[in-house]
Amino acid sequence: MINEGNIIKIAGPVIVADGMRGTQMYEVVRVGEAKLIGEIIELEGDTATIQVYEETAGVKPGEKVESTGGPLSVELGPGVMGSIFDGIQRPLEVIKGISGDYIARGIDVDSIDKEKKWTFEPVAKVGDKVVGGDVLGQVQETSAVLQKIMVPPMIEGTIKSIAAKAEYTVLETIAEIETDEGIKEVQMLQKWPVRKGRPYKEKLDPDIPLITGQRAQDTFFCLAKGGAAAIPGPFGSGKTVTQQQLAKWADADIVVYIGCGERGNEMTEVLTEFPFLTDPKTGNPIMDRTVLIANTSNMPVAAREACVYTGITIAEYFRDQGYDVALMADSTSRWAEAMREISGRLEEMPGEEGYPAYLASRLAQFYERAGRVITLGQDPKESSVTVVGAVSPPGGDLSEPVTQNTLRICKVFWALDASLADKRHFPSINWLQSYSLYVESITNWWQENASEEWRANRDQAMVLLQKESELEEIVQLVGPDALPDSEQVVLETTRMLREDFLQQNAYDDVDTYCSPAKQAGMLATILKFHEAASAAVERGADVKEIAALTVKEDIARMKYIPEDEFEARVKEIQEKVVTQCAEV
Repeated sequence: MINEGNIIKIAGPVIVADGMRGTQMYEVVRVGEAKLIGEIIELEGDTATIQVYEETAGVKPGEKVESTGGPLSVELGPGVMGSIFDGIQRPLEVIKGISGDYIARGIDVDSIDKEKKWTFEPVAKVGDKVVGGDVLGQVQETSAVLQKIMVPPMIEGTIKSIAAKAEYTVLETIAEIETDEGIKEVQMLQKWPVRKGRPYKEKLDPDIPLITGQRAQDTFFCLAKGGAAAIPGPFGSGKTVTQQQLAKWADADIVVYIGCGERGNEMTEVLTEFPFLTDPKTGNPIMDRTVLIANTSNMPVAAREACVYTGITIAEYFRDQGYDVALMADSTSRWAEAMREISGRLEEMPGEEGYPAYLASRLAQFYERAGRVITLGQDPKESSVTVVGAVSPPGGDLSEPVTQNTLRICKVFWALDASLADKRHFPSINWLQSYSLYVESITNWWQENASEEWRANRDQAMVLLQKESELEEIVQLVGPDALPDSEQVVLETTRMLREDFLQQNAYDDVDTYCSPAKQAGMLATILKFHEAASAAVERGADVKEIAALTVKEDIARMKYIPEDEFEARVKEIQEKVVTQCAEV
């Protein structure tokens, strides 16, 4: 039933309308003569409070508000992959063709092209009993993504008819399913409300790492598939490059990148670079398996809240098809600022630093939709949504509410440090501030697939880096020569850990990606040097002679050894370490 009310109050992006009895929470409405898109966020009697996802300048009290009868939903089906959307899933390239460089108010375009035909190939057949999540057929959407056309959740029955292999639009019926409630027609297009998580059978433990090929993230502060990570960092510390590296190299099938309230120039960088990035696994453009959601800081503030939900719903849709999805949200701070503004307009009681009291629960609602799951259907699959949220704390202050509330939820914390970035140390992850709570659960995987000593070596390296920070103060006061020989060896080892292991060149063809086996081998070699050098010092060897050993150059060049040559070369280097330290 379509309800119609009148505007009685306007406060920026928040509008109050009366005569709205019969509408529901989170229902989408059209506001004013310009038909602006809005969403009901509060109901009291027949008065509705609406947050408008477009600029409200020029809207006057007395203008009409029409309900649409449904919640804010995304359209899911062939045509999503490789697209660039705004916060409420309007395709930006289509809008540009209609209204130029700026989005015209009240513009109404289809999220997915309804005219384009896709080649549907049936997998199921007439007479098959099917449940929600079962695959009816498939569409080769891009070179990298085979889109599975599934039975929508909550539908169960027998296939009465299914379309033959041919070209269809997303609105044409491709199957009829006989259910207890009668015959249901299934199209390739599905709609799903953004604030409601898509169902699954079971959530699994996070015991498989998401391999990113970045040594600092994989070896020291590892992220599990289906986990959630936070990357806080000030401006210029490398958040965007870090996220691009993850998008490029992480062992995820699909990437969803949300630019949430980012500056126009930063988002432009992503939009211009992503289409030209090559997927190293296939050699095809990385856009073939990427969905971009661009919501810049000059776009209406309320749409920021919608864009994170739009992104995670698209991610869940591909998860249900059996894909591993990596979702990048850049940045959740801007989303929280949007919540703060809307909350102020609603005249709610502010919490810490003016953020609403429900900040923590909203962040949790979003991050908790990550996870490794067993999907619905009779042939269940393991798949995952991994969320990496960038946080932009003002002035790099990690004690502010958004960072702190994010840390309560996320189990991985990659703290980017501006001082490291200034020294050209990339990725600029501060090894003393960062942590991962997945180490325990993924140790078995690393020990089975990379090295038996992985956990012991990782823990030892962390202890050495911690010790270095304690010695740094003394070194700054009296210089390194004042330290005992054994501690000078520690400084030599940690310099190698920092410069030869943690530092990684994203623009070098070999060093940009480092396999788990290579990471384990490099770390073992550096620690072997520490062991051999410490033993030599105990025998009375001169530290200066150890520091002058030629094997150190070989260790520094390890990162540039190609993967196929690494195993043989690293054994040579380890033998050199033992021989040269014994000769000192």
